[in-house]
Amino acid sequence: MIDIPVSVLLALLALPFALIVAVLIKATSRGPVLLRQSRTGHYGRPFRMYKFRTMYCDAHGERAALIPFSPTGRHLFKIRHDPRITPVGRILRRLSLDELPQLLNVLCGDMALVGPRPLLVEDSDYEGQARDRLLVPPGLTGLWQVSGRSDLTFEEMVQLDLHYVANSSLRLDLTILLRTVLAVFTARGAY
Repeated sequence: MIDIPVSVLLALLALPFALIVAVLIKATSRGPVLLRQSRTGHYGRPFRMYKFRTMYCDAHGERAALIPFSPTGRHLFKIRHDPRITPVGRILRRLSLDELPQLLNVLCGDMALVGPRPLLVEDSDYEGQARDRLLVPPGLTGLWQVSGRSDLTFEEMVQLDLHYVANSSLRLDLTILLRTVLAVFTARGAY
């Protein structure tokens, strides 16, 4: 009831920024503007997630060699100064503008505005309690996004997601959406 109208409004407001971002990406590095990745969705169903491309084209092939340098490991693979990220990509990630195309995923019903962040299909082979995060649709933002993002461990992310799954409500969603605005402006854990 809220996801579709809010996503349409946000998409319309973001359109001028999205066009500028697309031009910047195309002008500064070769390759497509959008990145399409298989992610794990609701009940483990894979879907194609969209983001603005923030890395050089051959970046995914270099991932395996960089996993040992990720403090959060394979599941939340993030390196603070990842050499695969383009200069424009660093800015997009810092401002979370690379996530704008995911509004299309919300409009298509693959994602919600709020929920656990979807992991790459190849990284979603976690077991036990962590699988319960798939009981709700993945979100454009969530408790992990507003509680430290890449500065948190996989276990901390899972606990936040399980808290969300157990306590999901309109009030919690609205609180997370408001906290997302603050998280984007402070850029804490965004890299």
